[in-house]
Amino acid sequence: MPLQPEISPLELRGRGMTSQRTRDRMVDRLARQGIRDERVLNVMAQAPRHLFVDEALAHHAYEDASLPIGFGQTLSQPLTVARMTELILREAPKRVLELGTGSGYQTLVLSSLVDELYSLERIQILHERAVQRLARLKVQANLAVADGNHGWPDAAPFDVILLTACAQTLSSELLEQLRDGGVLIAPIEDSSGSQWLTQVRRVGSVYEKRRLEPVRFVPLLQGVVN
Repeated sequence: MPLQPEISPLELRGRGMTSQRTRDRMVDRLARQGIRDERVLNVMAQAPRHLFVDEALAHHAYEDASLPIGFGQTLSQPLTVARMTELILREAPKRVLELGTGSGYQTLVLSSLVDELYSLERIQILHERAVQRLARLKVQANLAVADGNHGWPDAAPFDVILLTACAQTLSSELLEQLRDGGVLIAPIEDSSGSQWLTQVRRVGSVYEKRRLEPVRFVPLLQGVVN
């Protein structure tokens, strides 16, 4: 895929329903919805979410809704991105692994808040699109195509591992890539089919699990799609 030129100031600023004023309204809404970390609010006030969806959907980019990005995947609603980012920052992480790059928007938000960011995507075309978008925005992140269920063992251990799709179970292979004291944050499906945003903290060889809140995500699938 050929490299595209840097994003112009006009594209970055947006206009109308993608303008800075619209972004500021989104951030005000996030604050009313309980997001307190000023770092998260400041980054999301600047992040051009409209560039991470198809042009036809750009005017919906700052609404409180998830948006389709193709291949049965979605760009999570702003509140979900903000909430998960806030949870990550509570751990004062230096090295973070994101499983499910998707559009690259969560990657963009995290990239200026952590020292080292690694992100895996199982769908080749989504990976390529994210690479292009993030390169045009000069984002520093390590991106690769791989089955996220296996993590990124060569880059482990991680302070935080973030899943952006819902898992039914978590493999020991993935959990063991957390440093001692590290945290995995993931939507996990219970036996009734309900999804819960869940925190799993590694304490030596023990993994302490805590449910946080109900959520709705697409399922975490296996294998790579070329």
